[in-house]
Amino acid sequence: MTNSTQFNRVPQLSLVEEANLVVGLKTGDQSACAKLVTLFAPQMMAVARRYMRCDDDCDDALQDSFISAFKAIVSFEADSRLSTWLHRITVNSCLMKLRIDSSRNETSIEGLLPTFKWGGHQTRWSAVRDDPSAAAESDETRSAVRGAIDRLPAAHRSVLLLRDIEEMDTVATAAVLQTSTHNVKRRLRLAREALGGLLQTMMAGDKVYSVRA
Repeated sequence: MTNSTQFNRVPQLSLVEEANLVVGLKTGDQSACAKLVTLFAPQMMAVARRYMRCDDDCDDALQDSFISAFKAIVSFEADSRLSTWLHRITVNSCLMKLRIDSSRNETSIEGLLPTFKWGGHQTRWSAVRDDPSAAAESDETRSAVRGAIDRLPAAHRSVLLLRDIEEMDTVATAAVLQTSTHNVKRRLRLAREALGGLLQTMMAGDKVYSVRA
């Protein structure tokens, strides 16, 4: 899976230009609002596409993100770059939408995990490396991984995206998801194993994926 910095082509604003833009946003300058949308919408849409299943869901998440940003801009204190702040808002909007979207066709994670014969021999192997993002080295495999991730339950999908795609650490992921680090580690392990089960089913015999016992 492509690294986050490759997905997000951050606008090249100088610190002075960014500070002036923030001042305009805080004073309600409509030209500043339009400039924010023009400059940062592509970056934010790229983030949304990693979480949402279709363009309509991405558009909804993007709209929610801008609404949240315009409401919260008065509290922005420039302790981070504007692009980083907007990235966090977009991720939170996507996670919120995943939590409340009951129409997603999710696959029960139990049926995707490796199974074992009597005596401990594994009967289904997990066809994914410890880092699922390393498997996506071409357009075909990236598409397969994307489709498999889409089928994971929201709780496991969110952890996988935050840890392996956004490259957040365990503590930061737990904070975003408002859960414990223990739950993050457990869900990530199950999500990776489930993703391997899905990929094995979807791309049986593809040599791109290494087999992990």
